[in-house]
Amino acid sequence: MSMKYTMIILAIVGYLGYMIYLGVKLAKNNKSSDDFYLGGRKLGPFVTAMSAEASDMSSWLLMGLPGVALLNGFMGNTTGFAEAFWTAVGLAVGTYVNWLIVARRIRIYSEKTSSTTIPSFISDRFGDRSGLLTAIAAIVIIVFFIPYTASGFAAIGKLASSLFGIDYHVAMVVGAIVLVAYTVLGGFLAASTTDLIQSIVMTGALFMVICFGLENTGGVDGIKNAILSLDGIDSLGQYFSITGTDGTSYGFLPIVSTLAWGLGYFGMPHILLRFMAIEDEKKLALSRRVASVWVTISMGVAIIIGVIGFKFALDTGMIFDKGFDSENILIYIADAMASADSFAAILAGIIIAGILASIMSTADSQLLAASSSVSENLIKRFFWKDMGNKAQMWLARGTMLAIAAVAMILAWDSDSSVFRIVSFAWAGFGAAFGPVILFALFWKRTTKWGAFAGMLTGGATVFLWKYLVAPNVAVLNIYELLPAFVLGSIAIVIVSLLTKAPEKEITDTFDEVSAYCKAK
Repeated sequence: MSMKYTMIILAIVGYLGYMIYLGVKLAKNNKSSDDFYLGGRKLGPFVTAMSAEASDMSSWLLMGLPGVALLNGFMGNTTGFAEAFWTAVGLAVGTYVNWLIVARRIRIYSEKTSSTTIPSFISDRFGDRSGLLTAIAAIVIIVFFIPYTASGFAAIGKLASSLFGIDYHVAMVVGAIVLVAYTVLGGFLAASTTDLIQSIVMTGALFMVICFGLENTGGVDGIKNAILSLDGIDSLGQYFSITGTDGTSYGFLPIVSTLAWGLGYFGMPHILLRFMAIEDEKKLALSRRVASVWVTISMGVAIIIGVIGFKFALDTGMIFDKGFDSENILIYIADAMASADSFAAILAGIIIAGILASIMSTADSQLLAASSSVSENLIKRFFWKDMGNKAQMWLARGTMLAIAAVAMILAWDSDSSVFRIVSFAWAGFGAAFGPVILFALFWKRTTKWGAFAGMLTGGATVFLWKYLVAPNVAVLNIYELLPAFVLGSIAIVIVSLLTKAPEKEITDTFDEVSAYCKAK
């Protein structure tokens, strides 16, 4: 093995070792299942902010977004940069609004109802004693999160396999074991703390690639000229047909469709849990500023990396290689960077560790959310209600190991799609939970049957729109989250108005939370 790969591996091993160390160190803080799943509501503002955004962005930030931007002008694609730009705008706005209107209220409300998971909050908010809402919400989380976690395991395997030639299955299993180890040991606090570290590594990786690009693609002027030379850049904010399918413009519907990504934030369980876990709701304002600035800068840098990557791939000729994959552009750049000297190889190792961090920061949160849904919201709720603290801890860890095993089985096929599931799962969570969370927090008249109808309509519409409507009706070929979110909201309103109003105890709690939020 060459020196450059040795240095890269050393950097990665050091990073993985530190993650396990944190898991072991933080394991002693877990005295109950509440500590394991919500960190005892003790997260500081910076950990809350960076953990939420690192678990949000995933490998999409370092691989997916630059890959989309890079594709602009390649193989006749003239909308890649526009798609990346408008998606980033939608996500930046969605991030800010979610922190602004949802974070504080759900922190206060969830503590008032003693809720530690999203399914339990939805059930407690509407006084559902039957367990119907808990079961539906838990099933939604399991359906979308286990394959989502599997895609993270697969990404780890493909990363090591493509860079070092290591067997895909060995790399995938080793990466999954490390991730599961620190999450099983340390729980929510370990996942959140490592997410903070991982966000720093991700940021470092982004800016290292930018510096490398400035040096090797003509500096700031070179990047500026590369952006201005992109096909269709002048039509970024224009449209000549409503669908924008003529290949020369990015239409009105595609712009609205990509902006709709921001709606997903209102229903993301692993992000909402961070809001619920902060130590003091008054510190959420600081968290909001930190999170919004980091997300905006990081996505902007990621898009520029896509442009740098396009020029780099053209200059080196690799873009014409049969095996070229636009989403691996950071890996290609890191590999080229490592050839300079030992120090550059270490920096390249940090870039690869950044990609690994982006994968793990999301997968650990997904694993935690999925396991809590099974152990707390299904097993304990329906089969073992009088479970003690020690038994709850063992059940929590055992459930996580079982879910991780299922995810590894799903990821075993080396040809499985890593990123295809991401946008679909995002739409599923956003449509099934987003409207319900917003109405639960802001409309007193919402009933449990309205919430049930909203989750069912939103989740079902995602499937129907994705596989039936969009492929067959060109003008309606938009991101399934948008129509599903709208129809889910309509269902909540109609069914709530047609069913019996909530009990006084439920509305009194709503009024208390609203009064507290207004007073402070």
